[in-house]
Amino acid sequence: MFNFGSKWLLLFLLAFPCGLMSLGQVQADSDSAEDVVDEADDAVDEEEDDEEVLVEEDQIQNTEAEEDDTDEGADKLVTSHPDADTTIIFTTGEEFPANEIVRFLVGFTNKGSQTFTVQSLEASFRYPQDFQFFIQNFTALPLNTVVQPQAQASFEYSFIPAQPMAGRPFGLVILLSYIDTEGSTFQTAIYNQTVTIIEREEGLDGETMFLYVFLTGLVALMAFGIYQLLESRTRRRISVKVEKGTVGINDVDISWIPQETLNAMNKASPKTSPRKRTKRAAGTDQ
Repeated sequence: MFNFGSKWLLLFLLAFPCGLMSLGQVQADSDSAEDVVDEADDAVDEEEDDEEVLVEEDQIQNTEAEEDDTDEGADKLVTSHPDADTTIIFTTGEEFPANEIVRFLVGFTNKGSQTFTVQSLEASFRYPQDFQFFIQNFTALPLNTVVQPQAQASFEYSFIPAQPMAGRPFGLVILLSYIDTEGSTFQTAIYNQTVTIIEREEGLDGETMFLYVFLTGLVALMAFGIYQLLESRTRRRISVKVEKGTVGINDVDISWIPQETLNAMNKASPKTSPRKRTKRAAGTDQ
């Protein structure tokens, strides 16, 4: 019985290290496989990152190219032709009053040997610090006028600045668009300066008239009040009584009558003189 158990124990001791070795080998093999998979994933991620970077670089390059094309197209649009000469004259003066018509004449001279077709004339107010921002854009005037070589043409344009723009500076841009015989489009900035919109003072408006009427009524009301106050004080005063004495016949003074007049009166009338009549009248009363 003891021998049998010893035999099995010996076999177990011999088989246990082999099992441990096999487990370690399997585990090592699995770890190496996982490392290979991780390396493959890392390589794929790096390739994807490289592709994303390349795509982003391509997009940036395409965007820059589009911006360059846009800028070139804009430059071409606003470029004027060397054979075209333009002038401008403001017929209403160099001032720009708000809510009033501003008129100007534009002269176009074709100095070249090809024909130009003037398409439109437009004006706009821009932000003075950055002329790319529009503040007030006026309607473009369609012209479609053909100007032959060595010929001239003039055009009239008018606009009205808005009332809220009074008292502030704005950039005034006036553009003339035209094409040549090949169909190329050109544009000349006839006027491109900062101007100030002014507000003219009117002689007499409704508000001023109302103010004058109000002040006149107020002054009249104050004068009437002062008159009533003085009248009430005058009525309250105590009237002063003046005593008048009676004058008798004897107290009549005729000394002021010239003597010549008295003599003439005595001669003309057989009656007694005034002195005698006075005395007689006094004697009768007694």
